[in-house]
Amino acid sequence: MNQFTADINGWESWGKLFQSIPTFEPLIRSIFVKEKLAFSKIEHCTPGTNAVFKVGEYVIKIFAPAESGIDSTTDFTTELFAMRRAAQLGVSVPKLVASGSVEDKYLFSYLIMEYIRGIELNKIHHSLTFADKLAIGQKLRHITDTMNTPCVPFNEVHVIHDVNRQKRWEKYPENFKKERLDYIESHDFGESVFVHGDLNRDNLLLADDHTIHIIDFADAVRAPLVYEQALIVCELFQFDKAYMQGYFGHAPMEEITEICFNGILIHDFGGDVIEQNICPVSELDSLNALRKRLYCLIKNSE
Repeated sequence: MNQFTADINGWESWGKLFQSIPTFEPLIRSIFVKEKLAFSKIEHCTPGTNAVFKVGEYVIKIFAPAESGIDSTTDFTTELFAMRRAAQLGVSVPKLVASGSVEDKYLFSYLIMEYIRGIELNKIHHSLTFADKLAIGQKLRHITDTMNTPCVPFNEVHVIHDVNRQKRWEKYPENFKKERLDYIESHDFGESVFVHGDLNRDNLLLADDHTIHIIDFADAVRAPLVYEQALIVCELFQFDKAYMQGYFGHAPMEEITEICFNGILIHDFGGDVIEQNICPVSELDSLNALRKRLYCLIKNSE
């Protein structure tokens, strides 16, 4: 008898279900029985793409099945590899308790982690002092310096030459798109290293002892270092002077501009990040216009 009884037929249907506790409770109960873990009250966690819930002292992440319209197999194997690697390197991540899959109405892969008592940076950012942000920037730099090192291949994603990663650029002017493709095909972005790939304010948890915990490694890839650092500046720091000073010290504005410029152009989320944090798509008719916008934002943070 299936524990999951709802119908999933495409992304829209998954989007209506993936935060529903009543829908997932029987399935979660059966997984906890399988893993011999104590079941408790189910609570919501910050929503993302997959179904994530707090269950007592645990967090369970159930990946979208193929019927949702997306293939989350890579996300599951990537996150499993990335969390194990981070823990081995001494990066503070949730302790992995169990992982596996269940063949129910659909095939569901899952991870179960220990719950971390912390709060997302996004929820407390506005209450932080300059000194607080400076310290967070410094600690994050230590974390990324530890993580952003060469590693064995762990998925088949190629951040620069994968044509499937171009969809967020489709809305840009034709001249800009052509310039971008010509640039990334000819530019040397440097050695590929492990990157988290989505270090935003929801994926950094701050504990009471000021420890920074990193969560959600599903977008981890092997990529040039600028891939990680550009998103940190534009999305996580949002050009805030204190964070940037903590992370980069007193690096020249021109250097940070080039990091952001190169990293955004190859980032899977780059097209959206520009629109959300830099300027409207309609105002970019060339790569030079983007570089100037970035320089102004970084300069104004000073």
